Amino acid sequence: MATVEQQAVFLDRDLSWLAFNARVLHEALDTRTPLLERVKFLAIFGSNLDEFFMKRFGGLRQLVQRGDTGAYGRLMALREALLPLLAAQARAFTDDIGPALAQQGIGLLDWDALTDKQRDEGRAYFQRTVFPVLTPLAVDPAHPFPFISNLSTSLGLFLASPDSDEHLFARIKVPAVLPYWVSLPDERDGQGGARAFVRLTDVIRNHLDQLFPGMTVSEVMPFRVTRNADIELDDDDPTDSLLELVQEELRQRRFERTVRLEYGMPPSAAQVQLLMKKLDLAEADLYEMRSELDYTTLFAIAGLNRPELKDRPWAPVVPTGLEEDADIFTRIRAGDLLVHHPYESFDATVARFIRSAAEDPRVLALKMTVYRVGADTPFLDALVRAAESGKQVACLVEVTARFDESQNLAVAQALEKAGVHVAYGVVGLKTHCKTTLVVRQDDDGIRCYAHIGTGNYNVKTARLYTDFGLFTCDPVLTNDVVELFHSLTGRAYNPEYRKLLVAPVNMRDRFLAMIAREADHARSGRPAAIVGKMNQLEDRPVCEALIEASRAGVSIDLIVRGFCVLAPGVPGSTENVRIISVIGRFLEHSRIYHFRNGTDDPRDGEFYIGSADWMSRNLSDRVEAVTPIDTPAHRARLWEILQIMLRDRRQTWDMRADGSYVQRMPEPDRSGALGTHETLQNLMRGRGE
Repeated sequence: MATVEQQAVFLDRDLSWLAFNARVLHEALDTRTPLLERVKFLAIFGSNLDEFFMKRFGGLRQLVQRGDTGAYGRLMALREALLPLLAAQARAFTDDIGPALAQQGIGLLDWDALTDKQRDEGRAYFQRTVFPVLTPLAVDPAHPFPFISNLSTSLGLFLASPDSDEHLFARIKVPAVLPYWVSLPDERDGQGGARAFVRLTDVIRNHLDQLFPGMTVSEVMPFRVTRNADIELDDDDPTDSLLELVQEELRQRRFERTVRLEYGMPPSAAQVQLLMKKLDLAEADLYEMRSELDYTTLFAIAGLNRPELKDRPWAPVVPTGLEEDADIFTRIRAGDLLVHHPYESFDATVARFIRSAAEDPRVLALKMTVYRVGADTPFLDALVRAAESGKQVACLVEVTARFDESQNLAVAQALEKAGVHVAYGVVGLKTHCKTTLVVRQDDDGIRCYAHIGTGNYNVKTARLYTDFGLFTCDPVLTNDVVELFHSLTGRAYNPEYRKLLVAPVNMRDRFLAMIAREADHARSGRPAAIVGKMNQLEDRPVCEALIEASRAGVSIDLIVRGFCVLAPGVPGSTENVRIISVIGRFLEHSRIYHFRNGTDDPRDGEFYIGSADWMSRNLSDRVEAVTPIDTPAHRARLWEILQIMLRDRRQTWDMRADGSYVQRMPEPDRSGALGTHETLQNLMRGRGE
């Protein structure tokens, strides 16, 4: 149990997450970031907030309704921390990024700012495309208040007929099937590629007379609602399959309670009060958006074909030994292969491994886990081809992956129809490990090949997220992977993994033992250090072990991209703990864990990569896999990457004891000024050449 002194080093998880999203927002504010990338970060900040409200605010609201004063205090603290961020986002778009886009010939215009020709085009677009799609809904005794779906944008308004003083509320859902930013001709367009855009809400707002002919329209206000997505269903009924539970969750989520109302300009006090009553909201759930209502619509603008306003294109390198004519199984037999995406090609490594397994007549079996696979994945066709060719094919599809449930259900059902053995995860646990197993008849006998990764088998995110993958045919490690798949598909319980760290079986105990071992080394005067890279840090037993290790004198460097509940530099507790966050072009998604273990050279210590963060949910409530990295050259490479990140003075933020972050600035000699991502690109580019 933590002491009172230790309690001071633990921070609020949700406030720490908001601090992370503030660092994301800073990428949009930073003029060193290319212009359209700044637009992208504005959209990412908004998308992150949407998910945050859906995941976290529903539970807090329920506690508040039960009279939990502590939950109310947390809710208000989150709102107080959030409002300045929303104001900064609005200022950045209105005062800085919007004008900068206009200077580059990308005009995001209000209807009143359009030229006569552009308005004519807008009217034609409304008649041709928008008008047939709209469904205006008036509220009166014959028409009940409409259901408002999650994250949908609406126009609210009041109607009055010429022969009545009564004002009726009406709602128009802005159709998500149409582009939000409507492209219009720009007279300046020539060789410079100037383009003008107007919001779809503005197009609709300026044609309300056609939607409500003969009526007087007043107090038009755009608004958007967010609904709770944190649903807990009873999974104890043995008659309910996991598939049925997920389908029921998707049905319920659609009608979950509203946790946020955003409304735009000009605000209507009467509409806000009406929506509060109908949606059962409190004042604390209201957010006035003085600039854009939904910044996620800016992803379309960020995607414009203006390469001079974006990051320099990056072409992932094909690892040595995997040139076009090389056989990937021969390469793996020559020694373990460690790959780092997106610096190295996902298609030439992971995708090729799965394609080769599906097509190779010597392959007897192919097994794979799927968490967030993406709609455009080539793996599904490969698995289908493998099954059709008579191979033993099994796929563990995690149908409870948050916000990807529908996609994963479709994937699972398509694979089942093709004859693939599909398992829908383990009841009570999410299967989050990233593993593929190939069983092949080689010349010298049957051999197993495995891929163990830190990221999803997703072609799109492999270009945007940094992740590692290990390809191996080490019989001890691949036998562990065989046992892991047996436990996933057959419900076998095998705690005797020899190399693999598997949650919830042995992973937390192994990590705690390694942290304690470093403390013992430090007390005995031997070299002792821990370097951990992860997405989030929250698990209380791990944090308490790190505190004890710090007190013993262990040097601890943690690279935590997202929220972190452990405060560094607290006297008497975490004096030897340093925590940084790296935010930039690529999303830092990989997990690396290093324990020096008394060695003189840290590269001779122990290194691990895998799917798990040091979070309670990863170590207790998910199936995770973390693998040791044994090859000396691979350990040296991981150490080099960790040191580049720790020395970064472009993308790195230092966490302070109070939970705040300070961005590093370049040294006078410019060391670290390129940042982690550009440094690694240059290194990989040089090695590729």
